[in-house]
Amino acid sequence: MFIDYVEIYVKAGNGGRGAVSFRREKYIPKGGPDGGDGGKGGDVIIESNPNMSTLLDYRYKRKYIAQNGENGMGALKTGKSGDDIILQVPVGTVVKDKETGEVLFDFTQPNQKFIVARGGKGGRGNNHFKSPTNQAPRKAEPGQKGEERWIILELKLIADVGIVGFPNAGKSTLISVISAAKPKIADYPFTTLEPVLGLVQYKDFKSFVVADIPGIIEGASEGKGLGLKFLRHIERTKILLFLIEATSSDPFKDYKILINELGSYSTELLKKRHVVAISKMDLIPEELRKDIERKIKLKFNKPVKNINKSKGIFFISAVSHIGIESLLDKLAEMIDEAEQ
Repeated sequence: MFIDYVEIYVKAGNGGRGAVSFRREKYIPKGGPDGGDGGKGGDVIIESNPNMSTLLDYRYKRKYIAQNGENGMGALKTGKSGDDIILQVPVGTVVKDKETGEVLFDFTQPNQKFIVARGGKGGRGNNHFKSPTNQAPRKAEPGQKGEERWIILELKLIADVGIVGFPNAGKSTLISVISAAKPKIADYPFTTLEPVLGLVQYKDFKSFVVADIPGIIEGASEGKGLGLKFLRHIERTKILLFLIEATSSDPFKDYKILINELGSYSTELLKKRHVVAISKMDLIPEELRKDIERKIKLKFNKPVKNINKSKGIFFISAVSHIGIESLLDKLAEMIDEAEQ
């Protein structure tokens, strides 16, 4: 099961209390203070694990509390520090404070670590409070409380290309043809219920990652369909690929609806470079294809408000492998440019 959003409670350990103790040895009936300090409370640490791909584990357990530090002891013995808790998350996870919405950390690389809640310091024992006027202090400090907070873990897939389109536009078929990914494919809406990543092995031993985002419908940015749940996964992609059916009554209208939904979710998405692919060209009779392509190109030459002009329009069929190589050439070129 793919889980990409959870809310959990984390609490670091409290520091141990400092000890009130006096040295008691043979022949030294009135020894000075020797109370040790309390141990530090354990931290709550989050670490990115390259072998994880979902936040599923955090769906069933929502509270994580680190160990308290132990109290100080006599003979100047410091209490043992509490054990840390390390929470593993997939690369691409964003950590937010639930109350403020502040982004605390963004895991973009494997094996990164972030202390999300720091353990409290141990209290000082009475040894620290000895003075010329008070040779036998009976004062010690309590340990400090560990930090606690509710946090949001939000997973955003990291891919080079994000495929955007309506349900049944052919996204799953395309990604199954150009990569080793095997998403579920069927002729009904919302076949893809979770994002799918596919590694495209390109020419000259190059490769890039493509994300199949579940279908967006009109109103997705307002929570309709599945779109709102998965729009976050488009944010990290370098390039967007708009996939639109050749059999649509108005492909350009579909394109504008998709742009509107992306822009309503985040205007930053409209700044990304993109290409348009008209899919399922195998369903158009061969004698009509040239005329259909000409009419679609004329419409797509019109400027669209608030979005960068498309870097190209391609007519493809994943089933018949029409135009696939040209499309991949363009995507690879754009990724190279984005990385420079």
